[in-house]
Amino acid sequence: MSLKEKLRIMVVDDMATSRGLITQALDEIGITNYVTENDGREALKRLSTTPVHLVLSDYNMPALDGLGLLRAVRNQPMTKKIGFILVTGKPTSDMINTGKSLGLNNMIKKPFTSHAMKQCIESVVGRL
Repeated sequence: MSLKEKLRIMVVDDMATSRGLITQALDEIGITNYVTENDGREALKRLSTTPVHLVLSDYNMPALDGLGLLRAVRNQPMTKKIGFILVTGKPTSDMINTGKSLGLNNMIKKPFTSHAMKQCIESVVGRL
């Protein structure tokens, strides 16, 4: 079984269109073992019971944004080693620095191509 087949990913984005673009890129890469959540708090609850290998999270979400979700993931023993990629349309140096201090593994800027998403994921989990 290849890494593509084993890799479990959670996509977290409050916008259905953005979730669709991310999952479409995953499908094009050949990654099909993913779940989606539209809320950071719900994602955290689900991760606590059903961890994944990698989270692809939007930054700008109500209630619990991407960095808040990252902070919460890193603070729980069961989830602290999960790979985390932040997806954002407008990265700022503050966002990047805060993410790095919290243990962010990588970041990808919207809009992105499937090829760019693959490279971003590979930088965290290894060659697909």
